[in-house]
Amino acid sequence: MGADHNRPAPSAPPGVRRILVATVVPLVVVTVVAALLLWPRDSPGVDQGTDPPRYHGTVTRVVTEACPPTPETPEGGSAAGPCGTVTVKVADGPDTGREVQTPVPSGPGAPAVAVGDEIILVELTDPADPTASSYNIAEHQRGKPLVWLVLLFAAAIVAFGRWRGLAALAGLAASFAILLAFVLPGISAGGSPLLIAIVGAALIMFVVLYLTHGVTAQTSVAVLGTLGSLVLTGVLGTLATAATHLTGYGSEDATTLSMFQADVDLHGLLLAGIIIGSLGVLDDVTVTQAATVTELAHANPGLSRLQLYRAATRVGRAHIASTVNTIVLAYAGASLPLLLLLTADSRSVTQILTSEFLAQEIVRSAVATLGLIAAVPLTTALAALVTTAGRATARTGDGDGGDGGGAGDEPSRTREGSRPVPDRAEALRALTAPRAGNTSSATSTGWPDPDRSTDATW
Repeated sequence: MGADHNRPAPSAPPGVRRILVATVVPLVVVTVVAALLLWPRDSPGVDQGTDPPRYHGTVTRVVTEACPPTPETPEGGSAAGPCGTVTVKVADGPDTGREVQTPVPSGPGAPAVAVGDEIILVELTDPADPTASSYNIAEHQRGKPLVWLVLLFAAAIVAFGRWRGLAALAGLAASFAILLAFVLPGISAGGSPLLIAIVGAALIMFVVLYLTHGVTAQTSVAVLGTLGSLVLTGVLGTLATAATHLTGYGSEDATTLSMFQADVDLHGLLLAGIIIGSLGVLDDVTVTQAATVTELAHANPGLSRLQLYRAATRVGRAHIASTVNTIVLAYAGASLPLLLLLTADSRSVTQILTSEFLAQEIVRSAVATLGLIAAVPLTTALAALVTTAGRATARTGDGDGGDGGGAGDEPSRTREGSRPVPDRAEALRALTAPRAGNTSSATSTGWPDPDRSTDATW
């Protein structure tokens, strides 16, 4: 998330740091207290009594054959294949080490198996005769490929980002821990999805940003910008879903969830999804804007607060232009199968666009984008305010201390340790003056002495 810089950001003046601490620390305390109050204490348990037993196995033989005709097919036809038997060596369970036969998987989404594949078996019991059971192939084992993919993912991040990459992985683990331990159980227990999502997103934001980018004034500015944008996104989402009369039943997953957990507020769940989905992109924008203002101020200390804001906002506009497309495509990619179904729909385009499902996705994208756009001026203004704060004090301190330099020395430097400001008339005279044949600063070869400093001349 956000921009990374090897050079640490300049420290803010003590007064600015005190203001940031007085602002951020109460917000952290309020977030932690709210999380403790909303923490799920009686979340419903998962009933696994009806699930068939699952065991691991390895395919040792596959025999395919022509499918026999069935009454459901036209005369002379046969059932949709493939048909045959698969021999599987069971790796665990009561039949460990034995080879069992199962039918070749068939039907939509059935796995295609071959000799050597590691698969998962389910044991099915005959309702008429509980003592009789049979095995069927459910799916492939995906544990090892997923582990290797995650290890490659982590290694690439650490190799490129080094300690910052390691901190990013720790932040990612913290994000999943908060989602799995607080957000999802809290919503399942019947809590307010919108309130839980805002508190959970704030927890993730505090942990991830400070862990990944360090406890600095620049990070604190990004935190405040992200938090303000999250609250605005929640307000806009509430107004937009109310205006469009969305119920949250716009997808098959939501309808299925309502059957298993009737206490879940699907309308609030829709708002919670908007908040959580916006958080990652908001973090990226706010951290980038705070870093941009800091880098611009470091590169040109003479920029005023308004100039910093305008320059960083131009960077933010370019960032937003690409990020908006990212948000829309991310939502469209996640819903691609349903979008394909809608394109084959015989209804008019107006009816399709105003249907519950597509209206839900339009509201989700629009609200997230509005919150993202608001994050740019908010974070940029805060960063410009914090970065330029204390400049006058620092300049006064430079003039008062040191070796007793008077007011005539003050204009020659813009800040402590910076290069002297050149005088335009002196620079023009130096450039237009005739070159002497031999100067004391030149070596015997005619080249200037490499050890001579040119700062005094300028």
